[in-house]
Amino acid sequence: MKRFLAFILIVFSIFLITGCGKVDKNSIIKKMNNDINKIKGYQVEAELELISGDDSYKYDVIVSYKKKDNYRVALMNKNNNHEQIILKNKSGVYILTPDLNKSFKFQSNWPYNNSQGYMMHSVIKDLKNDPKVKMKKTKDGYVFTSKVNYKNNANLTHQNVVVDKDLNIKSVTVLDDDENAQMKIKYKSIDKNAKFKDNYFVLEENMKMSSDKNEDDEEESASLNEAVYPMYLPEGTYLDKEKVVDLDGGARVILTFSGEKPFMLIEETAYREDEFEIVPTSGDIEMDTLGVAIVDDTSVNWVNDDIEYYLVSSNLSKTELLQVARSISSMPISK
Repeated sequence: MKRFLAFILIVFSIFLITGCGKVDKNSIIKKMNNDINKIKGYQVEAELELISGDDSYKYDVIVSYKKKDNYRVALMNKNNNHEQIILKNKSGVYILTPDLNKSFKFQSNWPYNNSQGYMMHSVIKDLKNDPKVKMKKTKDGYVFTSKVNYKNNANLTHQNVVVDKDLNIKSVTVLDDDENAQMKIKYKSIDKNAKFKDNYFVLEENMKMSSDKNEDDEEESASLNEAVYPMYLPEGTYLDKEKVVDLDGGARVILTFSGEKPFMLIEETAYREDEFEIVPTSGDIEMDTLGVAIVDDTSVNWVNDDIEYYLVSSNLSKTELLQVARSISSMPISK
């Protein structure tokens, strides 16, 4: 009897050891989800790289979150030091452009209506919501592969998420169907116990802090010396008219494209407002090679190098609008 009990204990021990050696992806994702939901505040510092063909655009990103529903994403373009802030609080969602002392206000479901590779909440949600998520164990942790939801960019179909043994996200790579990386996010630091001042997510305070910083390091606004043309045009579409309007200290260029799929592109020198301005607007927030853009069914609006672009058409789909917008070089090119 004793020998039989000893045998059972040995078999049970072997079962426990081999059983514990198995890695259950669903249990790991569930733990990550439970952990993120318990966090009262976090701050992530990351590097974001957006890839477009042979070109890449790099941003320093600081993501701040405070329970409940307070988000602040500061994006600094490493090529031109242009800063934009996406802010969500109980009053709404805002895009702040400190260089211009201007903010756009939305009634939006951001950041829940789209995948956001630099937000822990969003990445874990994508893993949790994909019933076919894959996981590979590595010596340093795990690599997950899941679907993504970038509704304004159908080329972005899935992501690889690298997680360490403590279940901290280390990097996210968003790919297309051909396994080409289109977006890379490297998580440089994560503070899961971050605490913020009461006014940290207040619009006016954010603009005041950013404006003070910009006044100390004020640069001249970019000048619009000549038109900037899109490198992509829908088939059967051509540049029909070009008009330049002189403004005080700048210019506005109006490009009219005619043909099968006509559209209008307006480019204008962007000025720093003397008084802080809030502009009510509608549409989606799109983080793209354009920077932070405002997208709706008939238009795309964005600022780059202190030039404001407004692309509008009732004949182009949202996908086509964005395709034209992404093809607009930040440097003047010839027609």
